[in-house]
Parts: sequence; structure tokens; C-alpha cells
Amino acid sequence: MTRLFRAALRSARRLMWRKMLRLNDVHSTVLFGGYGDISRDFHADEYVYVGPGCRINPGVRVGSYSMLGPDVQIVGNDHIFDKPGVPIIFSGRPEFRHTNIGKDVWIGAGATVLCGTTIGDGAVVASGAVVTRDVEPFTVVGGVPARLIKRRFAVLRDEFIHRKMLEASASSGEYCAPVNAQQEV
Repeated sequence: MTRLFRAALRSARRLMWRKMLRLNDVHSTVLFGGYGDISRDFHADEYVYVGPGCRINPGVRVGSYSMLGPDVQIVGNDHIFDKPGVPIIFSGRPEFRHTNIGKDVWIGAGATVLCGTTIGDGAVVASGAVVTRDVEPFTVVGGVPARLIKRRFAVLRDEFIHRKMLEASASSGEYCAPVNAQQEV
């Protein structure tokens, strides 16, 4: 399969999912891996990937280059449960809060992100993690609830270089090229 044919096929798939899911606020370069339950107000910038089976509630914004693995859920955090003498179902909902996912964020398969949280630029959320509070930029978090595992870059200079790249206009590249192909460059 030629590179040109693969690019044309990806473009057709992008358009099909945007139309089928009725998503009007996603960039034309956003790629969907398959069907998901995604709110129509979902906003995604350039070169975002949304894996199959994702469930995304209202008020979610995703920055350029971010990837949501299969079965990621951005849900919940929307019930009041601490009113004595009142069942949760009748207790109401707290004030609506938007969920912000920065640029170049990778959220692993099966992770859950509670609505109203912010995941900073360059962060990585491990598969199966449950994000209950904001995630700092350029950190790797995992677990239930998600906690800091390590910094994404071992050297602060590397984080600075990466931050500068994210501040520039988005540019295309080879989607998930095999490691051996990247080493030849």
C-alpha cells in the first residue's frame, strides 16, 4: 500500500467519523480508530487520535498531537452525594466544569478521566488509570487514583525543547512510524 493511498484512506475515514458522530468542532486531521460515544460539543485540535470505544462527556477540549487509547472514558464527577437524608439521584449536580487535555498528551487504553480535570501538555496517563485531579505537564501518572510515577523527560532541557515545539504551529508527520523507520532518519 503506497503512502499516498494510506493518506487518502485516512482522510476518508476522518471525514466519515466526523459526519457519522456529528462532530463539528474537531479539526479535519483528527483520526478516529472506530466508533465511540462522543458528545457533539467535543473539541479536538490538529492531529488528535481517538481510539475505538471511547466515551467522552460534554465540555471536553483536546490539544494538538494528543492520543486517547481504546476505551478511554472522560465521564463522571457530576453528582452531589453528601446531602444527608437525600438520595443521590435527587441531590442534584454540581456546577458544570470543562475538561481540558493539553497538547501531546497520551491517555492509555481503558483509562478514566473525571470531568472537570485538566491534564497538562505532554503528560502521559497509564492504561487503566483513574484521573481524579489535575495532572501536571510533562508527567507520567498511573494507578487508581492516578499518582505521579515520574517526569516524562529526565532532563529539564529536553522538556524545554519539547515545550518550544508544542508552541509552534502544528505540523504533519508519519503516524506512529515503526521504531526502526525512525532510527533510519
